[in-house]
Amino acid sequence: MSFATCLYVILGGALGSLARYAISVFALPISRDLPWGTIGINILGSFIIGFFGTLTLAQGRYPVSENLRLFVMVGFCGGFTTFSSFSLQTLDLIRGGAMLRAGANIVLSVALCVAAVALGHFIAARFNGDGVAIAQLAIEEEAGIADG
Repeated sequence: MSFATCLYVILGGALGSLARYAISVFALPISRDLPWGTIGINILGSFIIGFFGTLTLAQGRYPVSENLRLFVMVGFCGGFTTFSSFSLQTLDLIRGGAMLRAGANIVLSVALCVAAVALGHFIAARFNGDGVAIAQLAIEEEAGIADG
């Protein structure tokens, strides 16, 4: 782990966090019953990590440096996706007695995010010679678990 690599991850995380904040503010008017901003952010982040991870593999057609992969997959996606926000909003729904909406939030978030990462992978694999991998290093897979 070099200083330059840390800077890539830090910068990606900062940009991902800023993008998350902007989308959350934009989505406030439609988020009265469900946290649509968080759901959308997690779907988009899942698509990005599936698409970028597959498209830019070292053995594929569009390889990029490992630092750029870490910038996007660990930094940006880690700062952008919002599993901790999702968890808090779900707990608030449960505590407020909105069990059906809490369940909808869980099902929509999990199902649509898994579908989005699969779609991103599928599309990028077509561009990238039908590759099957997404991650090259174990730390890249941790990006899908990391959250802000």
